Amino acid sequence: MKVALVSEHASPLASLGGVDAGGQNVFVADLARALAMRGVDVTVYTRRDGAALRSRVAVGSRLEVVHVPAGPPEPIPKDELPPHMPAFARALRRHWIRQAPDVVHAHFWMSGMASIGAASGLDIPIAQTFHALGVVKRRQQGARDTSPDGRVADELRIALAVDRVLATSTDEAFELARLGADRRRVSVVPPGVDLDVFRPAGPTLPRSSGLRRVGVVSRLVERKGIGDLVTALAGVPGCELVVAGGPERARLDGDLEYRRLRQLAEGAGVAARVRFLGGVPRDQVAALIRSSDVVACVPWYEPFGMTALEAMACGVPVLTTAVGGLVDTVLDGVTGVHVPARRSDAIAQALRDLLSRPRLMAAMGQAGAERARARYGWDAVAGRTLAAYSRIAEGRRGTRAAKEG
Repeated sequence: MKVALVSEHASPLASLGGVDAGGQNVFVADLARALAMRGVDVTVYTRRDGAALRSRVAVGSRLEVVHVPAGPPEPIPKDELPPHMPAFARALRRHWIRQAPDVVHAHFWMSGMASIGAASGLDIPIAQTFHALGVVKRRQQGARDTSPDGRVADELRIALAVDRVLATSTDEAFELARLGADRRRVSVVPPGVDLDVFRPAGPTLPRSSGLRRVGVVSRLVERKGIGDLVTALAGVPGCELVVAGGPERARLDGDLEYRRLRQLAEGAGVAARVRFLGGVPRDQVAALIRSSDVVACVPWYEPFGMTALEAMACGVPVLTTAVGGLVDTVLDGVTGVHVPARRSDAIAQALRDLLSRPRLMAAMGQAGAERARARYGWDAVAGRTLAAYSRIAEGRRGTRAAKEG
């Protein structure tokens, strides 16, 4: 099978931690590798955002990344990319006319629009993973939502046009149904976790003497709720907050959200107990998680929440907000604790309770590791994804045969 993964703004080769570089990049990279390991020929198409990038980069014998020219070859915030999507679609179409994939799997709504345009008349089945829905973002962020006008309507058009939507959680499947999508054409296929990297045994980052540790791995954007954690820390004595994410450490001072969080920490009197590592390599992410007593993932909304899954795979209990896909992944009272979003008082109470019960934390960590191994390894997720691809390819063949008959 030949599969095209389309991810217009989230390259699998990008450095993580920037405003638009996070979970989707990891998802696409790990899914591509897992599919290739199963004998699938995978091509990832992403927008060329650097003049020095090669047109094609071979990642393995069955996996390559194609940098598609669409707009200036420089970083552009994803919400400013729609004007460049027609050029992106035209370039995809040229590739697919020369060699059509068996299935296209679009990631994010703009990739979906581009893929539908590129595949028009070519009889190529399309699967869609949204990663985040505009209707949820608008509900949570209101006037601060920077999504382009028409995103919500475009997402419904995509859901109705593609062969199947692969939602990452049951919450997203319900949101799609409320939006007007055909629930019969929606499957829930969660992201996975690299069990070789994220495991209970392995290196850890040094600990601060005498302090418990709450670890955070996140992009530095307000909706990720890091500010709520900073405020909560004032009510959790003897504990430090260590945050990985954002620009590399030397460039953190230029990041607006970092500066806001530092001011918040100073105002709350906890600046000495809050450390920002900046963007770190993946192996250091695992080391930070293993060095933490608790990993906190407290966004205002979250389609899935891969950090929570990575923490579970490392055998560390997770404190999460009860939103989106986190409700599926983290079992409240079993692998972690759920708290309401935007409630620093509830976060502080939950952290105090957890940190005072080491046996419970150990049991939660063990349960999380077992759950991650049983349900979320990338090989298993790739198998479920391939099953979905096969179903939509067979459906296309059936429709084509019925028309010809």
